[in-house]
Amino acid sequence: MQTLREFTRKTKRGNVLRIVREHYLRDDIGCGSDLCQYCFQNEVYQLTTRHQINSTLFKHPHYIVLDTNVVLDQIDVLEEDVLHNVIVLSTVLNEVKHKSSSIYKRFNEIIHDRSRNFYVFVNEHHKDTYADREPNESANDRNDRAIRLATKWYDTHLINSQSSKSFERSGQSTTRVILLTDDAGNRSKAESEDILVASAAEYVKSLEDFPLLVDKLSQKSFENEKQARPQYPPHLSMKELLEGLRQKKYLQGSFQASRENYLEGNVNVENYEKGILLQGRESLNRAVDGDIVAVELLPETEWSAPSEIVLEEKNVYADDVPSEERAQEEQQVKKAALAAAKTDERTPTGRIVGIVRRKWRQYCGILQPSLIEDTNRHIFVPADRKIPRIRIETRQAAKLLNQRIIVTIDTWPRNSRYPHGHFVRSLGPLGDMATENEVILLEHDVPHCKFSEEVLSFLPQMPWTITPEDYAKRVDLRDLYICSVDPPGCTDIDDALHCRDLPNGNLEVGVHIADVSHFIRPGNALDKEAAARGTTVYLVGKRIDMVPELLSSNLCSLVGGVERFAFSCIWEVDQEANVLNKRFHKSVIKSKRAMTYEEAQVMIDDSNEQGEIAKSLRNLNRLAKILKKRRMDNGALVLASPEIRFQVDSETHEPLEVEAKQMRDTNSMVEEFMLLANITVAQHIAAEFSECAVLRRHPRPPPTNFDPLVKAARYQGFEVDIESGLSLSHSLDKCVKVDNPYFNTMIRILTTRCMMQAVYFISGSLQKEEFFHYGLAASIYTHFTSPIRRYSDIMVHRLLAASIGADSTYAQLLERKSNEELCNNLNYRHKMAQYAGRASVALNTHLFFRGKEEDEEGYVLFVRKNALQILIPKYGLEGTLYLKSDKDGKDGLERIKSEIVFTFNEEDHTQRCGNVVFHSFDPVTVRLSLDSRNVQHEKLVFRLVKPYIKGFSVELVKMEVEGETPTCPPTKKSKKDKKKK
Repeated sequence: MQTLREFTRKTKRGNVLRIVREHYLRDDIGCGSDLCQYCFQNEVYQLTTRHQINSTLFKHPHYIVLDTNVVLDQIDVLEEDVLHNVIVLSTVLNEVKHKSSSIYKRFNEIIHDRSRNFYVFVNEHHKDTYADREPNESANDRNDRAIRLATKWYDTHLINSQSSKSFERSGQSTTRVILLTDDAGNRSKAESEDILVASAAEYVKSLEDFPLLVDKLSQKSFENEKQARPQYPPHLSMKELLEGLRQKKYLQGSFQASRENYLEGNVNVENYEKGILLQGRESLNRAVDGDIVAVELLPETEWSAPSEIVLEEKNVYADDVPSEERAQEEQQVKKAALAAAKTDERTPTGRIVGIVRRKWRQYCGILQPSLIEDTNRHIFVPADRKIPRIRIETRQAAKLLNQRIIVTIDTWPRNSRYPHGHFVRSLGPLGDMATENEVILLEHDVPHCKFSEEVLSFLPQMPWTITPEDYAKRVDLRDLYICSVDPPGCTDIDDALHCRDLPNGNLEVGVHIADVSHFIRPGNALDKEAAARGTTVYLVGKRIDMVPELLSSNLCSLVGGVERFAFSCIWEVDQEANVLNKRFHKSVIKSKRAMTYEEAQVMIDDSNEQGEIAKSLRNLNRLAKILKKRRMDNGALVLASPEIRFQVDSETHEPLEVEAKQMRDTNSMVEEFMLLANITVAQHIAAEFSECAVLRRHPRPPPTNFDPLVKAARYQGFEVDIESGLSLSHSLDKCVKVDNPYFNTMIRILTTRCMMQAVYFISGSLQKEEFFHYGLAASIYTHFTSPIRRYSDIMVHRLLAASIGADSTYAQLLERKSNEELCNNLNYRHKMAQYAGRASVALNTHLFFRGKEEDEEGYVLFVRKNALQILIPKYGLEGTLYLKSDKDGKDGLERIKSEIVFTFNEEDHTQRCGNVVFHSFDPVTVRLSLDSRNVQHEKLVFRLVKPYIKGFSVELVKMEVEGETPTCPPTKKSKKDKKKK
């Protein structure tokens, strides 16, 4: 049966188009129930008499129909294996897909789990359930009517099916169909049409067999709160926001909450280098980190500067009216901001007027013990300091108090200090290594679930062998003395090298990269999963693979003595490392040996080693030094960062030893040839595909980024020239102190902090001069050398293969827009992987120092307004030595510290206490210990040992120091202060 659907659409030019589409209706779509005697069922029954749910609200057997908002709001309830026999209307499924792709994906997984008995009914194409749009009816109202029509039809259809004499004789109660909706208007109309209806909360609370399911209900509001006094300004409507953005009255950007100060934030807005500063609760106006917001710029006379103070929210439950304490905190921030504004350049400042798009996710954290006995209302404290506390209702508080749990935000009313949310699930005991690793992965949005059966189905069947056809299509390089050099324990070996003499006196150098793209074909489930993950994530003692282990550690890993597919980049170079020509091959290689950096270094240094591999490594090492010097002469930067290596117990997975990573010549050797391969491939694919080549750029930092570096170096007697990369590189080379061999490394660490983030992009989206990679001083660059670990490299392999005729192109490969979206995801995944890795190092560092106290030599890396940033070379650790402390401290040290005054000098970034002055790079001795008082945010505590400051250094508490004269006298109390006391 055919019907016509008409609708109008307005074009960009303002013309109105009348569109008519044919819509076909059928009478052979089955209802999916095993109770039905009429429908032709062309598949196994999904709605069955099994799995009946006992409800105090509906005591007869029933099926459930969900409306769209129930799916969107209560997805955490639906994911629990409780609800069965659920009818999913195609109207609802399409609306969910349109409104939230993430929830649509989760809902689809439930639907495809056949044990859950979720049945998709295509009501939009059934002749009895299709609802045509009526005149002046909104799309939302039409969809609500379609849901009610389908529910009514289902109920009548099943009642008729069960009215036969045979069914009546069975004595079974009649199965009915219930509509779950949280829309008051839709519910009212359903009741008037004699449809059985309930809200999601009513229905879940009626399931007495599953009392804990109530905890997972989305909490839109709490009782007794509607009359509470508003604490925030109202948000503008979406219509007002869009109009204001169009007129440039408001600015749109991504909100970033401060990790150090919960009353400050920043909105990244295009054309504003430092973004828009937000200060105070009202200006933040219920934005959560990551939200896309509309911000109103304040008049320039009201602009401020970041306060640069550390401010953590205290444990406060009452939130109906602002307390005096909260007002004092607001005032503290304002005073600090005014002080900063006097010395620093004022920053554009604004206030949030509305939320364009929420970016809420699931948050990990702990329950805060309630001050009220026998209550279901609790405060959830997220692990991420940038996220506000969340109010939830749970009946499991006693069980969850020592657990890491997941909570999601549902809403944030004006009259509530905190957003409202609900409990999702427990992760495990607080402090457990597996639990804490799970928290790191979830908090950094790292996809880490097991690969699905669909993904694994695209892996090659084992045993896998190279066929004669494969050899025929590839260049055979198995006779070359190829070897790999990697960190110890590396199983995902994706690069190998060779170097050999040529008859003409030149050298042939080859970089051989695992040919992952041979096994991962475009567009299949394996490819989509790899693209979504973007990168392999490395935690301490744990690796989250981008591709299944069969590829990462087996078929694609270039292990020694085994034939493997590779993509080879081969150069002919002269003895001075000048590239004379190049070529690319899909090849078959057989690595002669897989070595660690240390093993390769030993072989190079041992003059008794005269084998082909030793000769190859020595030539590679010599050429690499020439290449590196050439890069440095062109302005490439040698930067540094403190890195730690842990020795982990194989059974408990806890750290046994921690040490700074050692760098050898062989590290640099491998790096140089990987850089050369990446640059060579970038030049080639950009020439072949000018609009869609996947490249990587490193933007030049703005001059203001270098201010801390320039000031710190100047005090030490060095001038750092930031005019160009070359001048900066030369300046860093000159920053050498004979009496402090670690000084140059610290200068380079400080320089690293001034850099911008390197990003992937598509060649057609930028001008060629913007391709520049500042850190490498390369005019063009890409990633080609790690396809096991990075999806960007797989994209580059496909472009390179297409350019040399080794593989065919496909539509998406040459489509700029889709590749730009892929690059955006890769940039995000790469950043999150870095953060996750650092969080894992911090976790293991805390575990290592648990129950220990160690005095270590270190250096001042940064001087802050209320703290010193200290670097410990022995461990590659960095931490904060606070110069001001809480006067409410419990021990004598805290009490004494409150008497000490440190004066911060804005001009030269120094801290003075009496005759002791702290500058960047000054040597210090600190005592390291772990503060476990905050079970969620354990932190490594740095306390000063040397230089000695009486009343501040730790020895004063440990023992009475005889004959010491105070280097920093206690402050004198004024008469005014005494009166206050």
